[in-house]
Amino acid sequence: MSLNNMVHKVTKRIEERSSDSRSAYLRRVRQDKEDHPVRRKLSCGNIAHAVAGCAGADKKAMIEGDKGNLAIITAYNDMLSAHKPFEGYPEIIRQAAREIGATAQVAAGVPAMCDGVTQGQPGMELSLFSREIIAMSASVGLSHNCFDAVVFLGVCDKIIPGLVMAAASFGHLPAVFLPAGPMTSGIPNDKKSKIRQKFARGEIDRKELLRAEMSSYHSAGTCTFYGTANTNQFLMEVMGLHMPGAAFVNPGTPLREALTKMGAKQALNISSLGEHYTPVGDILGARAFVNAIVGLHATGGSTNLVIHLCAMAKAAGIILDLEDFADLSEVTPLLARVYPNGIADVNQFHAAGGAAYVIGEMLDNGLMHGDVNTVFGRGLHLYTKEPCLDDAGNVCWKDGSGQSLDKNIVRPVSDPFSKNGGLSQLQGNLGTAVMKISAVASEHHVVEAPVKVFHDQEDVKQAFANKQLDRDCIIVVRFQGPKANGMPELHGLTPTLGNIQDQGFKVALVTDGRMSGASGKVPAAIHLTPEACDGGAIAKLQDGDMVRLDATRGSLDILIDESEWAQRLPASCDLSASRHGLGRNLFSVFRDHVSPADKGASISV
Repeated sequence: MSLNNMVHKVTKRIEERSSDSRSAYLRRVRQDKEDHPVRRKLSCGNIAHAVAGCAGADKKAMIEGDKGNLAIITAYNDMLSAHKPFEGYPEIIRQAAREIGATAQVAAGVPAMCDGVTQGQPGMELSLFSREIIAMSASVGLSHNCFDAVVFLGVCDKIIPGLVMAAASFGHLPAVFLPAGPMTSGIPNDKKSKIRQKFARGEIDRKELLRAEMSSYHSAGTCTFYGTANTNQFLMEVMGLHMPGAAFVNPGTPLREALTKMGAKQALNISSLGEHYTPVGDILGARAFVNAIVGLHATGGSTNLVIHLCAMAKAAGIILDLEDFADLSEVTPLLARVYPNGIADVNQFHAAGGAAYVIGEMLDNGLMHGDVNTVFGRGLHLYTKEPCLDDAGNVCWKDGSGQSLDKNIVRPVSDPFSKNGGLSQLQGNLGTAVMKISAVASEHHVVEAPVKVFHDQEDVKQAFANKQLDRDCIIVVRFQGPKANGMPELHGLTPTLGNIQDQGFKVALVTDGRMSGASGKVPAAIHLTPEACDGGAIAKLQDGDMVRLDATRGSLDILIDESEWAQRLPASCDLSASRHGLGRNLFSVFRDHVSPADKGASISV
């Protein structure tokens, strides 16, 4: 199948836009390449410090051997369910390396915070910036320059993007990402959502809400809805950074451990010491990022990845623009319905065909680049196969069924849930925003209503409780951008907004902040740029202004006389409460130097 014209056009546009920065990046990658174990260049004192803590056999192999030394960058902590399984990974990886005469060392641990814990809490104001800290922390570990390849252990929201940024910064090293997999299914996600709405209406008490939450988030592994964490995992498949089919294999299973071992060995096999040297910088090209954007649209993935992909790409010398996302959305059909875009969870998505099926459909219809480098070899077709174990317990791959096993969850390109992708770009006199449309019913794609302006999501909840929002309205929550307070997610508003919509009122959200990757049925224009703290038009809105959000036309406008609008002064906001407490004072340099959301909200690139 020949490549779709729009996919070709956008790819060429990105390559031309990125020509200078990508060329400079690849020159640095080539300069950093080593043809022998890099530790041979260390002084005797350097190497003595590097091996002092190793077991005897490993110490000898590192000093005398010609095999590689594998860096382990781990985001393990046992507060994040998705990262709890990583506790035992280092020893599994060390043993896998020993089996091929190599060694492995934990080079660094990186912070990993859980947005589920910090939603609606002050700590959420550190969440987006933690991505930069993760990239920097991983780089500190790899800067010891003792390593021939690296494996990254991470899953969740900011962790994978931060690790990809670190991998790009050490682009001469082969890098394999080793996931942990989703927890087994708990109560259905749609049931959990309805219970949250009941609590927001005051119909149930906190004890019943907690019982439902704990029945949903119940064990080690990734949360089972298709939010940012699982979108990350799907995109690692699409970008060729996983072992094929690794994303959604449950923790604690023989296949999960076998994939981990094989991934560690593969990272060493593609180092500069072997015959198949594949530095991660060569994988992270324009085609890989176009594939990622298409994959994001095809599965109705998290809006957070619009920000993250821009930052990840920039780290590899690739410059993405929101226009790229918008144009690719026009030609990418929506093939998956996974909560919050449907009732299925990721375990059901995986069983119905999952990543392998979606990638196969995209390739067969010319919507993804097949001729790309991956950690497993040349060609994205390798990721249309499903991993399994042979009689000896080794990983092998089999052809998928080639068809959806449940068309309520995943469909072919010939019969999609929607002919367009899951995300839409909105532009107008209020600026540029992103909207996730895959979970929003078509009758809610256009909302024209008076605005009600807030500077804090808790004030929205209180207004709802006071019966002040029982009408058609567009809720504006501003001074929530990266410069203002770190761009926290406003996921806590989801039950409140859903209740307003369920009462039959027209409702939408407009904000310069973020929504969760699990944001659902209420139309939300998010990531609005310029943000209020950076001269954005959203700062000029007043209660009662009529605003029109039109996802069908891709527009977001205030309906006001131009001369009146030009004379209106922007509002101010006291942000002092976001400057201290829970470490927020340490992040002032991030707030002062962060790029706009549509450029990745980053300071690292």
